[in-house]
Amino acid sequence: MPTLEELAERIELLARRHEQLQQAHAELQRQHAELGAERDQLRSRLNAARSRIDVLIERLSATDARQG
Repeated sequence: MPTLEELAERIELLARRHEQLQQAHAELQRQHAELGAERDQLRSRLNAARSRIDVLIERLSATDARQG
């Protein structure tokens, strides 16, 4: 059976490990939020690019129709 001192050491190790895991979790949450914001920004840029391409396609179609 472990002694009181051994149990105290194990509890201290567990407490330190718990703190490390909390810090790692907080960092992962920060990264997740950052990546989500980056994803949203990229989606917005993609949609803007698609809109510009659609406008160009419409212009080309209108030009072709007038020339044809």
